[in-house]
Amino acid sequence: MNRRLEHLRRHAAEQWPFALVALCLWCAMLPLARNGRAAAPLPPAPQVEWPREWRGQPLQPLSRSPVEERFAARFPGRIARFALADRSEIVLREVQRPTRMLHPAADCWRGIGWNVHSTRLVRDDGDGRTLWRCFEAERNAERVRVCERIVDAQGRDFTDASAWFWAASLGKSSGPWQAITHVRGL
Repeated sequence: MNRRLEHLRRHAAEQWPFALVALCLWCAMLPLARNGRAAAPLPPAPQVEWPREWRGQPLQPLSRSPVEERFAARFPGRIARFALADRSEIVLREVQRPTRMLHPAADCWRGIGWNVHSTRLVRDDGDGRTLWRCFEAERNAERVRVCERIVDAQGRDFTDASAWFWAASLGKSSGPWQAITHVRGL
């Protein structure tokens, strides 16, 4: 009996890494299981007009760059870019369901060749309560400050795309969601 117990211990010692990996994979997939039911397809969302102003400034629609067009063609929602009277720009993205395509703006800026630095949370100048995730980006002689946040249908803010994704995927935040990215020159 003692010999059999020793054999089982040796076998367990050899197999524990595989069991740990299997357990980690299972845990990682658990949030996606949705209690064994497939997610119901969303009904088509009504097309709501984009706002006409932001913080008292009229929004002037801008055309998208070729890079933005390629991204928008695959994006599961709507994207619009606007100029503001103060020479800044705002990008609005609206999504109806959780998606990894709603990712941090810093990833986009890095992807198109900008150096991103000084990332931090900043309180909104307008009301002092709203948090934005802001960073500075540089390319050649151009410098910009980019601030972003995501807002759900109940007005809950997210400054982190990953936190938003998991809250939305696990039903702790409901849409539609709007990602707001504000860009201004430095």
